[in-house]
Formats: sequence, structure tokens, C-alpha cells
Amino acid sequence: MLQIFLVTVPFFALIAAGYAAARGGLLPLSSIPGLNAFVLYFALPCMLFRFGANAPIGLLLDGGVALVWGLSALIVVGATVALSRNGRIGWNDAAFGALVAAFPNTGFMGVPLLVAILGAQAASPTIITIAFDMIVTSSLCIALSRLDGADEHGAAKAARQALRGILLNPMPWSILLGVLASATGLALPGPLDRTVAMLAEAASPVALFTIGAVLARSALLAREHRASAVVAQALGSSGGTPRPPPQARLADVLPVVAIKLIAHPLLVYGVARGAIALGLPLGKPALVAIVLVAALPSASNVSMLAERFGADNGRIARIILWTTVAAFFSFPVIALAPRLAHFV
Repeated sequence: MLQIFLVTVPFFALIAAGYAAARGGLLPLSSIPGLNAFVLYFALPCMLFRFGANAPIGLLLDGGVALVWGLSALIVVGATVALSRNGRIGWNDAAFGALVAAFPNTGFMGVPLLVAILGAQAASPTIITIAFDMIVTSSLCIALSRLDGADEHGAAKAARQALRGILLNPMPWSILLGVLASATGLALPGPLDRTVAMLAEAASPVALFTIGAVLARSALLAREHRASAVVAQALGSSGGTPRPPPQARLADVLPVVAIKLIAHPLLVYGVARGAIALGLPLGKPALVAIVLVAALPSASNVSMLAERFGADNGRIARIILWTTVAAFFSFPVIALAPRLAHFV
């Protein structure tokens, strides 16, 4: 346990540092989009490209990993939507709750953390999960979110937005380029390779710091919004004065947190063991890697998607914050589960 904590503590410490910097005003909230842009468009694509280019092509095309991860993700999405929908939560909020339950923070946090724990062999299955979640899981949940809309063109518009988001996201392209480089044996020229390497090395610390800053910004903006609405209501006597949005109920948050941190990794492990029993060629290192990916906290970018599509972003941000805090304790426990420890 101590060894795992020694590896994970610096990762969560960087998240806490970003949170404290933004919450304390040292990091202006207006600078957070710039940090996000640096990680998303420069550092992280370089890191994914290097991992892909240095991995054997066979590992990057592992159909067993894609099948197990994909089936588990679809089950999580379906179960979360079914459990979440009620009088308060419609398709839109339920769909993004499902996305935040099924989509781990793999890019910003998972790749560097799993490589630090398991070694470079963890990169290939982790990259496969990123590609599936960005292309399939996100698109499915966005499509489900439109089932509430009265606009008959809502689903088609959502599909176009999802496709546009995939095409403009540099991470799938960097993964594809890495796969092509691995397949062809392409090597970048020395100066370009060193530039890509420097950006890749910056990805992990800046991404983790940015996660904390994004979580702090969500908390601060929610508090400011409630405070301004309360002041406006106190100053105005008209019945049309806006009221502060109610904070998400624990009953609408805790089940999704439990699904993300407990049910998701257990489901991936169960599906993988069942697939192996049926003869699927899934290696034990890959099994360990995808179970640990499932045990990661929720992806922070889901909050931005929820806001863009008009979902309850306060609930989504709260789930992301709670899974990030709770994962500090739950992730080492899952990493040291007897069966997983035996496989490693």
C-alpha cells in the first residue's frame, strides 16, 4: 500500500496545488482556458503520439481490450441512465451523468499515472480506452441527451456537434499518427523529436495542475452564481426575480460517484475475466491496466460538455470533484486488490 501511495500522492498533490492556486486567487480564473488549451492542443497530443509511436502496433490494435472496455462502458451508460432518470432528472441530465460515470480522466491523469505504476506496457491499452470513450461513449451520451428536446432536429444537431467535436479534438489524431508511426517505423528528425519530447514531458504536471484549477473554478462560479441570485432576490421584490439554482441532491450525486469508482472497475474486471474464460486473448497486463483506468476519477472535460448542452453542470462538477477526492483513497485500494496485485 505504501508503495502505491508514494506513486499516487504526487499526482493528487498537483491537483490539490491547482485547486488551491485557483481557489486562493493566485491563479486568475481567466488563465485556466489557456492552461487547458496548452494541455489539450500541445502537450497531451505529443505525449500520446510518443506512447503510440513507441508501442508495438499489435498492442495498439488489441481487439480484446476494445471489446471489454467498450462493452463495460455501454453497460455503465445504460445502467446509470436507468438509475438516474426521475422527476428531477430528464434525459439530458441523466445522459451527462452517465458520461461522467463511464468516462475516466484518462488523458489528463490516467496515462502518466498508470505508466508510473505499471510501466510503459500500460500505455497501449490506456490509449485504446481513450479512443473509444472520445469517439463512442461521448457521442452516444450526447445523442441520448437530446431525447428530451422538443426540437425534432435535436438529435441530428447533437450528432453533428459530436462529430465536429471528434474531428476538432487533437487527441484522436495524435493517437492515429502514433499508430501510423509505429506501423511504418517512422522516426521524427532530431530537433522535432526533441521538441515533441519536451512538450510531452510537460503534459503530466500541467494537466494535473489544470484539473485542480478547473475543479476550483466550478466551485467558485457556482458559489458566486448563488450569491448574486440571493442578492438580486433580496433587492428586488418582484416575483420574477431569479432564484439561486438548488444544489444537486446527494441522492443524485452519490450513486454516480459509487458507479464511477466502485462499480465501473469491478464491471471491467468481471467482463474481462468472463471474456478470458470464453477464449478471448486478453493479456493480464492489459487487464490490470484497463481495470485501473476504470478506477480513475471522472473526466473533467465532461463539465464543459454538460454546460454546452444545457445540462445541470452543478451536479456534474460536484460528481467530478467528489470522484477526484475519493479516488485518492479508492484508487490505491483497487490497485492493491489481491487478484490485481497477483497479476502485476
